[in-house]
Amino acid sequence: MSPNFYPSHRIADAVALATTLHANQTRKATGIPYLSHLLGVAGLVMEHGGDEEQTIAALLHDAVEDAGPHAEALIREQFGERVTRIVLACTDGVPDAHGEKGDWHTRKQRYLAHLAEALTEVLLVSGCDKLHNARAIVSALHAHGPAMFSRFNAGQAGTLWYYEQLAGVFLFHLPGSLADELARTVAELKRLAA
Repeated sequence: MSPNFYPSHRIADAVALATTLHANQTRKATGIPYLSHLLGVAGLVMEHGGDEEQTIAALLHDAVEDAGPHAEALIREQFGERVTRIVLACTDGVPDAHGEKGDWHTRKQRYLAHLAEALTEVLLVSGCDKLHNARAIVSALHAHGPAMFSRFNAGQAGTLWYYEQLAGVFLFHLPGSLADELARTVAELKRLAA
């Protein structure tokens, strides 16, 4: 079986840009470099049939949200319009001048509605992001129990609500192995949180 694509130097360039844009970031309360999440999402995109530009978008999917609007210009300049469009479609809120993204629940509802209308190329990247995050939550639940929800702005109830909604959206709009895996992971998340 042949691969979906053979990675070019553009993947290395995207890793370099992601490393720069997320240099001092770590995953919530873990100390793990944030780059690990971006690499994990990119790996899932490749495993689920994504192409090179979707993989690049996966590496940069949080750049605008976390590094600010200047990241959008860098992505467009280095990787073009399609990658930029996917990255922006995976962004649920850009911080304002004060670093605020707005009400969490409102942003998540808006993002869920957006996913229902999103292109398949966006759903793949977003679904891989959500799967990687859900797996990290399951791992944290195994290690720390439900107390780990204190790391999240939405707490346990909001986090469970959001991931249940995400699973439903992906099962409906992107049926297949990725959505099935996300639904299984969310079911495990709910079981461990009970």
